[in-house]
Amino acid sequence: MKSINSLQKNIRKSIGTGVLLVVVAALTLEATSLLQNYFTRQGLRDEAQMRAESQLETTRLQIVDATHQAEAAVRNSIWIARWCLNYLDSMPLVASRIVEDNPTVMGSTVALVPNYSRRHPLYSPYAYRDGDKILTKSLATPEYNYPAQPWFTRPLELDRGFWSEPYLDTGGGDIVMTTYSIPIRDVNGKQAAVLTADISLTWLAQLIGSSQVYPNSLEVVISRDGRVLISNPDGDITIKTLDEVAAIVDDTPAFARLIADMRADQSGTIQLEDDGNLYHVFYAPVEQTGWAMAIAVPDVEIFGSMRRVRLIERLLQLLGLGMLVLILRITAKNQMKYHKMNEKKERMESELKIGRGIQMAMIPNTFPPFPERDEIDLAACLVPAKEVGGDLYDFYIRDNKLFFCIGDVSGKGVPASLVMAVTRSLFRSVSVHEKSPQRIVTTMNDAMADMNENNMFVTFFLGILDLETGHMRYCNAGHNPPLILSDKLHTLDVVPNLPLGVIAKMPFQEQETDLVYNDTLLLYTDGLNEAVNTKDEEFSMERVEANFQNHSSAQEHLDAMRKAVDSFVGKAPQSDDLTMLFIHYMNDSKPYASERHLVLHNDIQQIPQLAGFVETIASEMKLEQNMAMGLNLALEEAVTNVILYAYPEGSDGLVDIEAIMRKGQLDFIITDSGMPFDPTQRPEVDINASLDARPIGGLGIHLVRQLMDSVSYRREDGKNILTLIKMI
Repeated sequence: MKSINSLQKNIRKSIGTGVLLVVVAALTLEATSLLQNYFTRQGLRDEAQMRAESQLETTRLQIVDATHQAEAAVRNSIWIARWCLNYLDSMPLVASRIVEDNPTVMGSTVALVPNYSRRHPLYSPYAYRDGDKILTKSLATPEYNYPAQPWFTRPLELDRGFWSEPYLDTGGGDIVMTTYSIPIRDVNGKQAAVLTADISLTWLAQLIGSSQVYPNSLEVVISRDGRVLISNPDGDITIKTLDEVAAIVDDTPAFARLIADMRADQSGTIQLEDDGNLYHVFYAPVEQTGWAMAIAVPDVEIFGSMRRVRLIERLLQLLGLGMLVLILRITAKNQMKYHKMNEKKERMESELKIGRGIQMAMIPNTFPPFPERDEIDLAACLVPAKEVGGDLYDFYIRDNKLFFCIGDVSGKGVPASLVMAVTRSLFRSVSVHEKSPQRIVTTMNDAMADMNENNMFVTFFLGILDLETGHMRYCNAGHNPPLILSDKLHTLDVVPNLPLGVIAKMPFQEQETDLVYNDTLLLYTDGLNEAVNTKDEEFSMERVEANFQNHSSAQEHLDAMRKAVDSFVGKAPQSDDLTMLFIHYMNDSKPYASERHLVLHNDIQQIPQLAGFVETIASEMKLEQNMAMGLNLALEEAVTNVILYAYPEGSDGLVDIEAIMRKGQLDFIITDSGMPFDPTQRPEVDINASLDARPIGGLGIHLVRQLMDSVSYRREDGKNILTLIKMI
């Protein structure tokens, strides 16, 4: 009896334990289900937001690209439109040129302010695209009444460029369009006309009609004054007011907040209900135009599949799977999860190794790199602290000049390696078309600052060494000053400047020096002097200088320095990327030739710098004072012409002046990226003619021709290159 009671007790205990286990398992399953539902919902919501934001950004970039092209077309034509104010018969050519040169522009006009011209009280020649043809007509008609159009009145009121609201241009382009217009002042500062560029909104209709994030999502554009642009499947665009839209959807506080945020150039997401249906609305502004975009995605589109999965899961729960099945399922699920984690870890390690190989393949790693050249010897190393790093170096030879650089990206790991790759690619792509270190570094800095969303920067040193003369021009961007081993060891004088990517449009200063036979230049990152040993002591600049001794080759320099660092660090883990670049200059037969450079902005206030530039050259070549004065006068005339007329008014441009001093000859090469202009095509000036009979202009180039022995011009790679030669 006692044994039976004991058995029953054990059975009841087992049953109780089983029930308890089932309850615990059921609760565990339910809790797991709820958590999974929560994170799945969160993931789907994040995915929807990411897809919507990506689509909004794509649409925004296409709209901004079109508007930028239209604005650039108008601004680049201001100067010729201002010139045509005195030659009204040439006005139609201005509008036709804008349409012809810019595929995104379908129409353009130069509309005079009423009564500005006595001969033409109303004058507005309009050029527009008709298939492959460009036709013209006049908007100065009573039916069109262009002085009352917003595209004409608003820029004059604001005295700046203005994007019009979308409108049906009846009598003009006869399509739905938007117009960018800018006022033009004459030489007396008086408002004289309005210059425009029209963009057809047909492409916008097709764009927002075809860019569906989900099958039933809807993308719309709201203009500055609240007009809603909606596209149907045929690509036709419909313009509705906010009141008309509010009459279609439920006019709720959430809808009012959405409209208020979009009109205030805000971005975000909001939920709206319409006829019992829930929508997730993602919205963002479009710069310059004052527009805003929104994508509405039905809730069922995002979470419909999850709800179906949830229903199936509930049905499975109702079937009451046994405790063992649940436990086995959970165990198997955990094993799968751990297995995937291990696979992911191994895959990440493999990808990092591949990334290291790709990174190392981007930099020169064959030494000596130029075995066929006797005048230069190089050796370099890059040792990342992790699998991938943020240090870089690079070099190549172009036009018998060695272009070289070294850099250190802030941070470590994958993000730094990506910035390193971008920096190296920018160096190659920019330097292949430029020969000024200051302009190369400035262009790289502007590009990196524009895309620097993570606030990373790069310390950078760039040099250009003339292998014939030993003359080196360089520009430093916050990097460690290089060391030069000549008859004695010294630090290269550098202007620190800011690192790359910190502030766009930052001015950088270029410097010059000369290397002589057997000079060795050491460029390095702070992973060298800040290498730490097991006692937390730094290698220091004192040890760097002490181990920078005379050797017969760049590779011997590198091996000696690496051996000293490795011996000092010992078994301590590497704390930072280590990069060194040795440049050994071995040309002992330099010709009698040297170079000097001067870079000016298109600011007439910088002209006085030419005098000091010419004075330095005259001193080096031992020129007489009269010749130096003549050279300065000729150079000032040529450079002043570039500063005043090469670049559009209000824009910033550079003028590069290169002086090449040879035996018996002095060359000045003036380079700018402005509008094409060949001053040598100007006819000779008859200086004996009276002032009334003499045409305006031409005296400057006449003076340059008289002072120099040769004046030539060429247009190359989008640049004006004017060469002045004086035989000494």
